[in-house]
Amino acid sequence: MAKPRSCIGYVRVNPLSTDFGYGDILAVVGPNIDGIVLPKVESAQELRTADWLVAQVEREKGLPKGTIDLVPILETAKGFAEVAAIASAGTRTRCLAFGAADFTLDMDIRWSRDESELMHYRSSLVLASRANGLAAPIDTVWINMQDAEGLAASAHRARGMGFQGKLCIHPDQVAVINTAFSPSAEQAAWAQRIVEAFKAAEASQSAAIQLDGQFIDYPIVYQAQRVLATEASIKGNTPAR
Repeated sequence: MAKPRSCIGYVRVNPLSTDFGYGDILAVVGPNIDGIVLPKVESAQELRTADWLVAQVEREKGLPKGTIDLVPILETAKGFAEVAAIASAGTRTRCLAFGAADFTLDMDIRWSRDESELMHYRSSLVLASRANGLAAPIDTVWINMQDAEGLAASAHRARGMGFQGKLCIHPDQVAVINTAFSPSAEQAAWAQRIVEAFKAAEASQSAAIQLDGQFIDYPIVYQAQRVLATEASIKGNTPAR
């Protein structure tokens, strides 16, 4: 029997390309999880196969179709070469994830502390996600568990590039990552002021205003709305869409 929880729950299985991926999916799909994290996805067909398999298990276990989310991790050169096709595969996947440890091994890249060598690949994941209507992707883990400062810097970099969160390998990393990806009280308050001021402006037939000397029009308002939606999503323990 599953214990009560106040958050969404995902289970990481073995890659579908291994001898264990199929059995893992059969074992974990059920009413007590919200999604599956699927490592080393390298093609759209592989993701569609996983989607089909999850759908069959949902049906056999009496779950509504589409109940279980599927988060593929891209972590090989082959996967990144197919990133656009994977993002547009038309499956139950809402967002992609990045796995830098296996990726840098596959590419023979030195994973540096400032991660400048990962910038292109991170950007391609964000671009493919947005271009195909997916939510912002989830960034790679930070493997040096003694370097909280490096973790924070990595999380802030990923947030600035358009990621919505970061994978963890230890509970001590959670608070650092949550801080990096959560709007601060000041950011949320400013976003609320923008939304309220612009709503009043629209009521008086204006589509552009100044607030504390800053020019505000629709792109700025939409960004403010996104900040507030992110804050609400975090408070409600629901994934961003």
